[in-house]
Amino acid sequence: MFALKKKETADMPAKSSATSAPNTTGQQSGARSAPNADYTSSMRPKPAMPIPNRGLSATHAPMPTVSAQHTASMPSQPATFAHPSGAPTATQEASALSASAESKYARPTQSVAPNENGNQYAPPPEHRKEREEAAAAKANGEVQDNYEPHTETLPNGDRVFKAKSVGDVKFADCWYTPEGINYIRDKTTKFALIRFEAEDQDEFLRALEQGYTGSSSYALRFAGENYRVERVVTVTGVQYNCRKMPTETPNLYKLGIPDNITRYLATLATESGLILFGGPTGMGKTTTASALMKEFLEQHGGFLYTIEDPPEMPLDGLYHSRNGALGLCKQCPVENEHWEDGIKSALRSKPRYILVGEIRSPEVASQVLRAATSGHLVLSTIHATSVEDALNSIIKYAMGAGLDQQLVTDLLARGILAVVHQKLEGTTVLHPVISTVFANPNPLAPDQLRNAIREGRISLGTLMEAQSTRLFKGMSMFKEM
Repeated sequence: MFALKKKETADMPAKSSATSAPNTTGQQSGARSAPNADYTSSMRPKPAMPIPNRGLSATHAPMPTVSAQHTASMPSQPATFAHPSGAPTATQEASALSASAESKYARPTQSVAPNENGNQYAPPPEHRKEREEAAAAKANGEVQDNYEPHTETLPNGDRVFKAKSVGDVKFADCWYTPEGINYIRDKTTKFALIRFEAEDQDEFLRALEQGYTGSSSYALRFAGENYRVERVVTVTGVQYNCRKMPTETPNLYKLGIPDNITRYLATLATESGLILFGGPTGMGKTTTASALMKEFLEQHGGFLYTIEDPPEMPLDGLYHSRNGALGLCKQCPVENEHWEDGIKSALRSKPRYILVGEIRSPEVASQVLRAATSGHLVLSTIHATSVEDALNSIIKYAMGAGLDQQLVTDLLARGILAVVHQKLEGTTVLHPVISTVFANPNPLAPDQLRNAIREGRISLGTLMEAQSTRLFKGMSMFKEM
């Protein structure tokens, strides 16, 4: 309820009827203080007491700063109140302020259609102009911005990480909840989260909503950063899981992978077959695969065709290789989850290289194996707990497409070039832990890995150890090489 000014209260005629007297008890219990930075989603109004829209004061107090969490729980229309006869209502007194607050803090309507720039969100022109002027002033030394991202502890003991912009913080993943709270990983432990607040957080949410194309997975560009977004519907509303992608594809030799492994992988640029990257979710499989493809294009040129949902690393474009040749990459998003259609289109496009973002269905597994045995160099990723599990997983997937087990193992044995299992370890600094196994690039030469796949004996510990020793000593992986 709104508290009336003292003067207005004094001017009001006294009412003798008990039914016409204002409910002062209700006013006290429904009174609401201005929101502050400590407001959390758990501090919700009692459902029995209607709350005025946006927390505006009938006494024309200055507009409080409203957080994203606060606006998430506010009603979209002002509540109706009973007032004494002749007294101005709270809604009448706050109408002008309410209208301006509505345009400033209200979340836009969810849209499944891309905007005029597709799913590439751009700030409103006036915001863009302000940012450009501020950036120019800062670059010229006219303005000193001393604001640094930092951690604060709230009175309730919760910690919150604050920054001026979402783009100022180096994080891999963030989770924007239906309650309007954003979380990132807390680097004090391996798995913990910390609440994250930025001045442009509401604008980031609008970008996520407007960038939605109707597919649960989509790409977004905001404030100069690329994001892979997964939109999920939870029991409390829509949540956005965002992964910040590098603005450029990293150099293969700067990923922290042992040099002897990266050097050998780079020699496979002229071969044909399948290089399979396995590992848990979020462990850098796609990053490593994309960096290797970039290395191939910069070594020898050629045409790279990618099938991804959505495209992650910025590989698309023209490459000038070290030997003077040209390389070309075209990244193709998957339409309606039809990965197999994308692979068929790739084969008809005569590429030298094919990158399949992920093997997660029987049809994709069978098409990848066929592509790997048809003269192309194919790279793909698969969820797996080990090198052996990656091989077993692709066999099971392919058999799910109706292929005979003997045919599947024969295709895999003929097509496999390498399996790389990767996971990241560490808290503040992550480093890759790599396990590998390689097949002889010559499919006609005797090879232990190919034989193990054909015979169904995928227990590769001894072979992997022997190959690792040869790599570490700088020896040729296979005798004829």
